[in-house]
Amino acid sequence: MSDVAAPPGLIDRALRRVTSLWRDIASSAPADEEGLAAQMRACLDAKGGEVSARSRAARLAQSYLAGDHSARGEFLRVLAGFDSDAQAVARAWDAVATAGDAEARATAKARLRRVLEPPRLRLMTQFTTLPDGVKFLVQLRADLLARMQGDAMLQALEADLRSLLASWFDVGFLELRRIDWSSPAELLEKLVGYEAVHRIRTWRDLKNRLDSDRRCYAFFHPRMPDEPLIFVEVALVQGMAANVQGLLDEKAPLLDARAADTAIFYSINNCQRGLDGISFGNFLIKRVVELLSAEFGNLDCFATLSPIPGFRKWLEEKLEAGDTTLLTEEEAQVLRAAAPPDPAIAAPGADAAKAVAETAPQTLRRLIARRGWARVEATAKALEPILLRACARYLLAESGRGGKRARDPVAHFHLSNGARVERLNWRGDISEKGFRESCGLMVNYRYDPAKIEDYHEEYAGEGRRAASAAIRKLAKGYI
Repeated sequence: MSDVAAPPGLIDRALRRVTSLWRDIASSAPADEEGLAAQMRACLDAKGGEVSARSRAARLAQSYLAGDHSARGEFLRVLAGFDSDAQAVARAWDAVATAGDAEARATAKARLRRVLEPPRLRLMTQFTTLPDGVKFLVQLRADLLARMQGDAMLQALEADLRSLLASWFDVGFLELRRIDWSSPAELLEKLVGYEAVHRIRTWRDLKNRLDSDRRCYAFFHPRMPDEPLIFVEVALVQGMAANVQGLLDEKAPLLDARAADTAIFYSINNCQRGLDGISFGNFLIKRVVELLSAEFGNLDCFATLSPIPGFRKWLEEKLEAGDTTLLTEEEAQVLRAAAPPDPAIAAPGADAAKAVAETAPQTLRRLIARRGWARVEATAKALEPILLRACARYLLAESGRGGKRARDPVAHFHLSNGARVERLNWRGDISEKGFRESCGLMVNYRYDPAKIEDYHEEYAGEGRRAASAAIRKLAKGYI
């Protein structure tokens, strides 16, 4: 799972298109308005008809697009200033508190709700009357997310905009479409730009991912018909895939999709930074499972081949803290034979067993820091059981925010969607990125259509993480 903004080239082209679309609309706007706040008040006053309103909104949006980083920040701060009237809110609140009966209280509450709504909400909604206005607001929120840290007014503005977008991008409004080699070139180019899990290197690489034994599906919004919101890449294979390089091998023979028994979801990418926190990835996977089940009756396994992006960082933190529970005494001795520790680490006069126990975390840390360690047979053999067990612990026992959700973001995504941790794959990703993030490990999360809802409820309610017996055995003692 990835959460990335559009590459700069895509954003620049999109904004140029928006600017050209709005130029003629904005040309009829009044020229005597001065200052951002004045322009915003004119939009809120809504004088004139629909054409005038669209012109004012287009002119205001163009003033944002034409600004540099500093000018855009000022625009957002001015917009954030169009908040609820504090005095009106206080009066409405007093009216609720002093209402004499249920009918009067209901009327006062309705009034309170109206005055609590900040004018900036109405102002942002006006942009939706413009061509690509929804896309503009999505990009506006992306800018807000990058700037709002420590700024309470910008945070309040972002919360308002997020609420608007969440209602507009409800899954009921989204369209699921398959992307294939015959899709428009502009859309294929965007697919290349948005792919952040396994980079698409060439057009041949892209063609391979869209071949007859592959599928790619994306959600689109009717107001952003040419912009994928999120997409998933699927490989139709025999057996559960264990290595992503093999899965993406352009020279691998083409498989008859009708002979496949497994659908592997190997890359899921959020495309719009401005829609962060507005979740529809879970609906995407479930919809694709339904589609593939209907198209290929022989599929009996739906699983991912997923990265574990936080594992290496977590492991190094544990090793730096001297956590000796990561490996047994016997494994420590094997490690010492594979890479003798620095004599300076062991205290003078310490007995051999104590020296091994004391230096094992540092030895392990030094080993995984070496480039090419996986190609050294003795080192790889010594590390495999240690890393597999540590990774199972990381996925099933380590928690992040709130104490219930899985610490690893990809694990949290799939577990909250109703998957179970099925299998760890040694040397699942042998790329530089794979070793940098997860010591080369990858994980299969399995989606069992009969258990998805149960697993989702257990994880969402109790924080229980569904896992196969083999994974639970690896994590024994930690869960």
